[in-house]
Amino acid sequence: MIELNERIEVLATLGDYLAKSIDNIEGESNNSDFKELLLKAEAHNAWFTQEFLSLAINNIVKMLDKDALTKWVSNYNASYFKDSDIRVGVVMAGNIPLVGFHDFLSVIISGRVFIGKLSSGDQFLLPYLAKRLVDIDKRFQSKIFFEEHLLKDFDAVIATGSNNSSRYFDFYFGKYPNIIRHNRNSVALLSGEETKEELRLLAKDIFSYFGLGCRNVSKLMLPRNYDIPSLLDEFQSFDYLSMHNKYFNNYEYNKSLLLINKEAHFDNGFLLLKENPALSTPVSVLHYEFYDDKEDEIERLNRANEQIQCVLSTEKGLQNGVLLGESQSPTLMQYADNVDIMEFLLKLEK
Repeated sequence: MIELNERIEVLATLGDYLAKSIDNIEGESNNSDFKELLLKAEAHNAWFTQEFLSLAINNIVKMLDKDALTKWVSNYNASYFKDSDIRVGVVMAGNIPLVGFHDFLSVIISGRVFIGKLSSGDQFLLPYLAKRLVDIDKRFQSKIFFEEHLLKDFDAVIATGSNNSSRYFDFYFGKYPNIIRHNRNSVALLSGEETKEELRLLAKDIFSYFGLGCRNVSKLMLPRNYDIPSLLDEFQSFDYLSMHNKYFNNYEYNKSLLLINKEAHFDNGFLLLKENPALSTPVSVLHYEFYDDKEDEIERLNRANEQIQCVLSTEKGLQNGVLLGESQSPTLMQYADNVDIMEFLLKLEK
């Protein structure tokens, strides 16, 4: 039996460990175990660069702050956090490092049993964190399991994948209590009055993790006659992405398609901007559309809420609205697809 306050203490201890580990690496102190883990993750998946691995770990450290955890669970009836043998299967994506950590954290703090199915692209990070958790408190050994193949012996499922895989998830897991996620994208709504600093913050929302996350901005909504070249100037701090082989190969491929098809576009040497109504974009491409009435555009984005993960903007009245520069640092209460995982977990019964 692990009480809620004990779970919070252990998770906060894990957060302290990660904070020290990442500080030691960035300060070039000796922490070979953790450094080898991050190098192994990048060797396995070239998209997981050391910069973006550190970003992911630092965001998790914020989640594991004791005060943040305590405030999070205070939003729910404490009596539902009782230790339970309900087994929750979690099928994880692997598009960005530790993208499924919030699901893992939610299952663990709820008192349920975590049964994880890892993405082939992100096989090492979460098991390492789980082992550290068990090292801190051996009782968690009976609460955390990983399946190499098919999930089995579970009572409920949380699964994240593409639009295609979500159909399979619906078929296989439909008879169980479930949360099934599919593709979503994020949008930035600009007024044209943003400062240079705000536009540089927007660049983080676009380029962090090479734009591979569902919280990365893939589409810009711009006021009519917006000066796009000046916007591209504010993105130059990320020109180093062109040195990454996989990213630059995508850029060159997509540029070739645009040139062959004689499609109008903007090009700053590492990013391609194309006017297109679609939300989803390939790596190195950003879509944009113009709008004429800001209030109408806010209403339109709110109506498309089911397709959008978050909207980056300084404007008010937006569902899933997030300030520029904050898309990759969601709070514990900012659930993926706006589905409250904790409420789902706490209501599970055998």
